[in-house]
Amino acid sequence: VDFYAPWCIWCQRLAPTWEKFAMEVKEKRIDLGVGKVDCVAHQQMCKDERVMAFPTLRWMEDGKAVMPDYRGDRTVDGLVEYAKRRVDDSKGGNNDNKSNNGDNRALANNEWDEDHHPGCQVSGHLMVNRVPGNLHVEAKSSHHEINSAMTNLTHRVNHLSFGPPRAPKYNFMALFGDAFPATYRHSNPMKGKFYPSAEYHTAFHHHMKIVSSHADYLASSRGSSSSSVVYQILEESQVVVYEVQEIPEIKFLWDMSPMSVSLTKEGRRWYEYMTNLLAIIGGTYTTLGLINATLLKLFKPKRL
Repeated sequence: VDFYAPWCIWCQRLAPTWEKFAMEVKEKRIDLGVGKVDCVAHQQMCKDERVMAFPTLRWMEDGKAVMPDYRGDRTVDGLVEYAKRRVDDSKGGNNDNKSNNGDNRALANNEWDEDHHPGCQVSGHLMVNRVPGNLHVEAKSSHHEINSAMTNLTHRVNHLSFGPPRAPKYNFMALFGDAFPATYRHSNPMKGKFYPSAEYHTAFHHHMKIVSSHADYLASSRGSSSSSVVYQILEESQVVVYEVQEIPEIKFLWDMSPMSVSLTKEGRRWYEYMTNLLAIIGGTYTTLGLINATLLKLFKPKRL
């Protein structure tokens, strides 16, 4: 079955090939029905079948999808070869094929199976200016048109921080030690957070305020001449609802705070410690003298 949308350019290009494929199946008397479903006219059906992109070529048996979807060449020869192999398998050419078909039907019922609806991983770094900016993540395909009604942008952020990429042992945040209390360290506040898209036509937008924090004395103590700057993040996320015809996208939007945090270290001279020590000794001596004088006055025997 070809699940298509009339406005999809890839579906329009496939249409003549699909018609020739149907004629070829009929001429070769392959025990197979070839059909098409207009997902614009039958939106609910395509939602029930979890059609993620157009065109989607799916093998159906007894009204059930047999995964995975067809990903071969979109040519008449490629489609005919795939159809023959599938028909032979469905007729029980061997026990292994029967078992595989049963497994495929079982997997088709699991709509979140990663083999059939895989996600992706995005990693790397970008060079950005110290001005407000944004980063968009949107589903795209070079051979399909994404079905906006079924776009799922559930995601997890493993790491997102600002600053120069450095090896772990030179990570300046690690040098801060107790300079920043643990509860106030926000260089990577989104680490490990999960953002599920529970409804269709929704996506998370992440708004971040970037605050620069300076502690030059830490770098100078290690003999480094580079600027000791850590960018801390104040983050707020919200779910945005899109129009039906729009493809949702994840957005990371940031803005630089005009304020910054500066950490300085104030040392004390040795004579300050000596002065404090002598002051304590002198104060103790004076206090003991007053106590002694008071006790003598209270308990001194009176003359008759």
